[in-house]
Amino acid sequence: MTERKAQIAAQFIQAIPHAGALGMELTQIGDGHAEICMPYNPQLVGDPKTGVIHGGAVSALMDTCCGAAVMSHPDAPAGTATIDLRIDYMRPATPGQSIRTEAHCYHITRSVAFVRATAFDEDAENPVATATGAFTVEGR
Repeated sequence: MTERKAQIAAQFIQAIPHAGALGMELTQIGDGHAEICMPYNPQLVGDPKTGVIHGGAVSALMDTCCGAAVMSHPDAPAGTATIDLRIDYMRPATPGQSIRTEAHCYHITRSVAFVRATAFDEDAENPVATATGAFTVEGR
């Protein structure tokens, strides 16, 4: 993957308002793979009794990371949009811990890219959520 393509993908992620509001940080990108970290933020808690981050914030993190993986794939142009995203929540994220998502674009057709992702907190052996999705491939 070219450095320019990675730079465009990183700038795109930084320009998304919800990504900034959630504190997302692109930590790795290239060749159909992306990793984004979202620090723990008490404002994102869905259940005040437990301190667990709201599932919507986890969903946004996973969707954004999947899109970044598509954008970084060597066979994909820069633009993409979510067609379908299925997220399976395995367990609540541990309060106080960042959530990290890794996504991999594993197949691209003329018009659709297919992606898998996993979200973790500090317990990398015990995922918070997994996702599979389909994303548009524009101009291919």
